[in-house]
Amino acid sequence: MSAACTTSTFPSSPVLVQRPAAVPPAVRRGAWQLGAGEATSLKASGASILRVRQGRVWVTRDATDQWGSEDLVLAPGETLRVEAGERIVMEPWDSHGATYSWDLASAVERA
Repeated sequence: MSAACTTSTFPSSPVLVQRPAAVPPAVRRGAWQLGAGEATSLKASGASILRVRQGRVWVTRDATDQWGSEDLVLAPGETLRVEAGERIVMEPWDSHGATYSWDLASAVERA
């Protein structure tokens, strides 16, 4: 893993929240899950690839010298390259949560 990770849970709303669908074992293997209302911050120690495996995630990329802060929504199968030293914050787009993997770009490119 090539990142520092912090996860926080936001206060739950008084509205009844549906349980997310079961995540198949093949999706969970080598991946992390974000539940509804959770957010995580990842900072790449080396060029890394974020891959969404299930659900959709809202990603905010910190501003750099090259571009301003950026918000993206990624769907299953989509990836985002995060360069060394860059930080992203992400949370599930909806109340179903999300599953993602975070790998060094060099490992992904060799595969």
